[in-house]
Amino acid sequence: MKCEAEQSQGLQMEEQQDIASTDGGYVGDIVIEKFLIESKKSTPHVQLACSMQHSAFPLHGNELCVWNTEDPSQQLLALRGHHQPISAVTFGNTATPLLICSASPDRVIMWSLDECREKILEGLIPRGTVLGTLLGTVLYLRFSPDDRIIAMCAGNKILMLDTESRSTLVELEGHQGPVTAAEFCTWRAHVVISVSEDRSFKVWDHRNGSLIYNSPVLAASPLLSLLVIEGSKQLVTGCAEGQLWVFSLVDKHHYRCVTHADLRKKRERFSTRRLESNPGSLPEESRLPSARELAKGDDVEVTLPVLGLAHCDLSLGLASECGLLSPENTSCLWIGSSAGLLMFNLANFELEAVLHYRDFRNLSIQIAGSCAMMSKTSDGKAFCVLTAMFGNGIAGLKVDPTALLRCQQHPTLGTPLSVLPSSRVLPTSPLHFGVVESSAQPARHRQPAARSVVRDQPLVFHSKVRSSGYTSAPHATMFSPKTNIKNDCKRSSECKNSYKWKESPVQNSPPTRLSRRLAVAEGRAAVRCIQFSGDGRRLACGSANHLALVFDADLTGTPTVFPGHDGAVNTVCWSHDGRWLLSVSQDGTLRVWSARRMELALCLGKDLLPKPVQSAQFYYIDTFILLSSGPEVQLFTYHIDTCKDEIRRYKPKSRGRAVVRLPMTGAVEVTSLSAVNDFYSYLVLTAGRNRTLEAFDLNVGRSAAVITEAHSRPVHQICQNKGSSFMTQPSQLYNLFATTAVADGIRLWDLRTLRCERRFEGHLNRCYPCGIAFSPCGRYVACGAEDRHAYVYEMGSSTFCHRLSGHTDTVTGVAFSPSASQVISPNIITWYLPKLRWRELK
Repeated sequence: MKCEAEQSQGLQMEEQQDIASTDGGYVGDIVIEKFLIESKKSTPHVQLACSMQHSAFPLHGNELCVWNTEDPSQQLLALRGHHQPISAVTFGNTATPLLICSASPDRVIMWSLDECREKILEGLIPRGTVLGTLLGTVLYLRFSPDDRIIAMCAGNKILMLDTESRSTLVELEGHQGPVTAAEFCTWRAHVVISVSEDRSFKVWDHRNGSLIYNSPVLAASPLLSLLVIEGSKQLVTGCAEGQLWVFSLVDKHHYRCVTHADLRKKRERFSTRRLESNPGSLPEESRLPSARELAKGDDVEVTLPVLGLAHCDLSLGLASECGLLSPENTSCLWIGSSAGLLMFNLANFELEAVLHYRDFRNLSIQIAGSCAMMSKTSDGKAFCVLTAMFGNGIAGLKVDPTALLRCQQHPTLGTPLSVLPSSRVLPTSPLHFGVVESSAQPARHRQPAARSVVRDQPLVFHSKVRSSGYTSAPHATMFSPKTNIKNDCKRSSECKNSYKWKESPVQNSPPTRLSRRLAVAEGRAAVRCIQFSGDGRRLACGSANHLALVFDADLTGTPTVFPGHDGAVNTVCWSHDGRWLLSVSQDGTLRVWSARRMELALCLGKDLLPKPVQSAQFYYIDTFILLSSGPEVQLFTYHIDTCKDEIRRYKPKSRGRAVVRLPMTGAVEVTSLSAVNDFYSYLVLTAGRNRTLEAFDLNVGRSAAVITEAHSRPVHQICQNKGSSFMTQPSQLYNLFATTAVADGIRLWDLRTLRCERRFEGHLNRCYPCGIAFSPCGRYVACGAEDRHAYVYEMGSSTFCHRLSGHTDTVTGVAFSPSASQVISPNIITWYLPKLRWRELK
């Protein structure tokens, strides 16, 4: 047959032979060039198409070529019907019958592949259905989800063609330049989205031809590609200068921008990170070129124009590479560019892999003019069709994403880090001192108390003397010693029995309803930090008016005031047993308060710490106090003794002593630290002024890992998923922690992989450091924002699920109740009273 003759003349099938690559391996391990066709006419800028089993592209200008990607033994199908060069091709969405539509300036034709193959087997010429004629230059075609409507981009218009009646349903006009792409919203069939050379996108209701949303100008170059992701309800678009945008299509999100990425910078960062992680493992010829090196070449496209976008199915390949959050909650996409294929992670907005055509010498096309991709093939591999930018070649590539990830993944650590300890405390560990001290502390504590009763107190105070001088003196009651010392050191049985532990359900929804608000202080004082006690009954907050306050969890009653600081209180922290409250102020001191006695128990100041304390907390189930001072992380052992004799009652007996001092790499100032206190853990996480994260293993007393350039700005808070005693979590979830920086959103990290697994960027945070918090169930992350709202993100999505209103100024922090579905968020009030907002699930 004629098609068979054309196949033997024009198609060069490549055997799956081992072809040498610059990787030191074989191209067959990563990419295979399945076919190469030399067309009579160049087609550098056309819309190509890929489906589950087929790929389609223009051949010799006005012929439509269809190739079976699953069964290469089938003959090449060449369909004729156009008189002018084909400019756009697309497949239908239904498998039976599989439709394909092609467009040229003279006509738009719809074909049924099954009918065409039957006609060819019968020796007949296949014919398609003409949907329209003389519609102009068509740049893009797309079928609706049910294949009843075709969106055709011709000039500045979008024509909606009915495939059954072969008529034009509506014309969508409004773009100021040629429309380059259009996609249907699968969960709202009446909505179609378009991008144009006018550098904007528009959302239409094609049933009545109305405009729903018109975006501002996004870039200085035309928008070329568009992709609608149903799972995360997001819109992805890219321009000719290598800029990528992700917008949210969730209701009430108002098409907000989730992220904006520069692919050239992302590629350079990916190459630098890969070299720094393992510089000796890559030979010189296989090293990914940097942007500076690429700029030296005259024939290399540096801007990486986004020629095509497609879903990336990593269900088979990414399960072991990305750790906990993949592949169920991680969505990736293929980005086709002139220089290669990029694998972009929509969870952390980073490149997972880069495939440069030039890295494989025997690939026929080195610079692409058009490309189309499909990743859902039967063997889990991706298929890509390319046309040459300079030349007449058309090639089909089969890419193995698993092999590509394995080749370019970062080297794993010898022993992955974990919050949960896997070994005993070493005898040389700084933590061993606390274990020995805690085991011997009760015996040492009882002896001084017994001796002080006999030695320290004067004999005349032991019993009343029948004299008017002792029985009626006013100062006798003023200086009478307190006798409830044991109650402070040990809770009464009545207090213990009144509290009953009850596990909360993990599937609780986040709190969304405003229940109560409370004015904290007069004037312009702001609430700087808040934290619930472990039992969820009390709430501590630090304010800018030098006070630490403790409320009941329901924000009722009169708060307990802890005065004494000479600066704003930046940190408050409860002990594990709830007896002590720790506070850190801008005056550089650390104070420990007795929560029951409402008095100061311990003060660490300039006599022990030459530099001011930035942050502190209880650690190792209240065995130590962990703090940061200047460039050091210091571990303090402490002894609190509130017993006072009659003569030396104003001389404090509490003391603290540094056990170990660990400097950060580079001797930079520590901006934040975090460690688990609810159970024994050896790891301490710190953030430095140089935008690095460092993990210390206190069991060995040294640094365990360093993450450079964690954010674009210094991290002001590290928050670990510490769970709650009222809820049970899988052990893997405790290895998650979040960091936040001004103007750089929130990043979710996994300690086992030391990589960012997801980013949350939906809240406004440009100037003021706003706090973050994990929910007790580990399913949500909440944060403050400068737009007077608190945001709640779900761990499996980069877009916020709830936006909590009710504040009058910047929300400085958030805190989840460990025992109930509640979240507290303070805010900065400039001219009004600072208030606390309490939200509870109703």
